[in-house]
Amino acid sequence: CHYNWSRFITLLSAKVIALIEPLTSGKREKCFVLDDSVIERSRSKTVELLARVYDHVIGKSVRGFNLLTLGWTDHYSFIPVGFNMMSSAKEKHRITEMNAQIDKRTNGYQNRLAAIMQKPDAAIALIRNALNAGIMARYLLMDTWFTVEPFIKRVLAEGLDVIGMLKDNKQQYWYKGHLYGLRELSKFICFNSQNEIFGSISVKTKYHSIPVKLVFVRNRNKRNEYIVILTTDRSLSDSEVVRYYGSRWSIECCF
Repeated sequence: CHYNWSRFITLLSAKVIALIEPLTSGKREKCFVLDDSVIERSRSKTVELLARVYDHVIGKSVRGFNLLTLGWTDHYSFIPVGFNMMSSAKEKHRITEMNAQIDKRTNGYQNRLAAIMQKPDAAIALIRNALNAGIMARYLLMDTWFTVEPFIKRVLAEGLDVIGMLKDNKQQYWYKGHLYGLRELSKFICFNSQNEIFGSISVKTKYHSIPVKLVFVRNRNKRNEYIVILTTDRSLSDSEVVRYYGSRWSIECCF
């Protein structure tokens, strides 16, 4: 518990990125990628900070941890730059608490405190650590869980733009003085096109009026449906938004 492995990984990644970055065209925008993956420990009972975590793949809670990971990509290479093996922020979901004998001055104790943070707070901490280590990026790529207005606002405050997929849920956006959900906004898009990208619309978020662009794309798994990708950089073309977001899949391969 005396070694700061998280810091070591970040500094090592910064060195690797510094070596490969000159090999990449300056036209390629560098991106952070944020995601988490469940590490199941179903047979464990007394592992420190073991918790019940929700697995979206199987649709139920399991014993284990959430591996929150931040990666860096130039759309060719992928480098993991930070991680947090997360328990649960809610005490009632934790099966085993942390070892009370660990010295509170050690890195191990600080890691245990980080493991019980709220996930958005832990994600912002990973981003700040990467930026402070000199790892630079223009965009943060993320999936539907993270692409919500409060978190988008926090990411913008760190100097990054966001590209993320949206859920068709209760989120609403301002368009021409009226509030619309995604289904209502889709009525302003022409879906007769044979192209993979149907079109886009510029709107503002409901509470903080953050200007964003929503790009409607054909769902390759269900071609009669669409998915929506949000970006805070409205200067990007629709095809660039889709191309950049496609690099998010590299973190799934990493997992």
